[in-house]
Amino acid sequence: MKKIAVVGAGISGLSMANYLEKHQIDYHIYERRKKEDLAGHGFLIPKEGMDYLYQIIDSDLLHRHGSFLKKYTQYSHTGKILAEKELDNVFAITRHSLIDLLAQNISPEKIIYEETVIPDDQQNGKLKLSDGTYIDADIAVISDGSRSRIRKHFFKDESMKVVQESEVVNIIQNKEIADSIEHDFMKFHHEEGGLTFGILKLSDDTILWYSQFDNKKYTINECSAENLRKYMLEVFENWHPLVPEIIQKSKYKNVHLWNVYELENLNPFYHENFVFIGDAAHPLIPFTSQGVTSALKDSFSLTKYLVEEDNIQAAFSKYESERKPEIEVHISNGRILLNQFLLPLNQQTENIIPISYK
Repeated sequence: MKKIAVVGAGISGLSMANYLEKHQIDYHIYERRKKEDLAGHGFLIPKEGMDYLYQIIDSDLLHRHGSFLKKYTQYSHTGKILAEKELDNVFAITRHSLIDLLAQNISPEKIIYEETVIPDDQQNGKLKLSDGTYIDADIAVISDGSRSRIRKHFFKDESMKVVQESEVVNIIQNKEIADSIEHDFMKFHHEEGGLTFGILKLSDDTILWYSQFDNKKYTINECSAENLRKYMLEVFENWHPLVPEIIQKSKYKNVHLWNVYELENLNPFYHENFVFIGDAAHPLIPFTSQGVTSALKDSFSLTKYLVEEDNIQAAFSKYESERKPEIEVHISNGRILLNQFLLPLNQQTENIIPISYK
């Protein structure tokens, strides 16, 4: 039986571990961060992604940790309704909740935190720990994020660029505000383009909010939580009253400032006995809302072929052939949605849902 090292305990790495667990395949996870990562980051998961999650997380348990959004409403920054569209089982959940749910089926001894692993230049196909110890594994599944250091180790000529968009993401627990809105996806847009504020109700007292900035117009440097709060209040001062109220009443301990990167061109999804999944294989612009679903599908597909194929390279090749065409569609859609975001409202295509569908 193959031994697998999974590098990264984010959504893709933990999803992979869950699918491997189902098939009783030996694995171990290595994560360089601390176990508790409470950044205020969340996800929209379309119906297709939920179908994959149901295979590894009990549906009732999953539903208790998030919320189905009934419709998408697009507003001007002053609150005028621009467009409305019903949503088909789109689920909103915090990153922290989804990580906890994915980790519940993984034995603690199968995950090592605060451990950086690197490929060994002297022995091809081997990973080693920070102390120089080699990892005993036949396959390395790399899920260490969009700026994967292991991917860069193998594909030295790759080119990553900064996307013309940054995001601030946070969670607010406030029942009074939550009671004032429906279980919908609300998104406010500045008439000049390049600035939005999104609101997703997760439960009776919890709201996930995020703001998107054209980072050529709005410069957000890495700064303290208090300075970030002051900046947000200044930028969104004259918006619909709900927006500055949410900003004002939020706590900023776990606020997340996200600078977005993308690959100019996709690399191969595997090299020797290393295979890449999720953002490590294909960073997606957040406008697609397909990061979680793509990670789940990568993990499912790769596990399926590892079970079916005795030859590792054949399994990797089939995985790449299945997943790459769909990823290229999402990359294209993400760039279209980004270009729309940068335009003034009167030049944008009407009623665009910020979710990429293949």
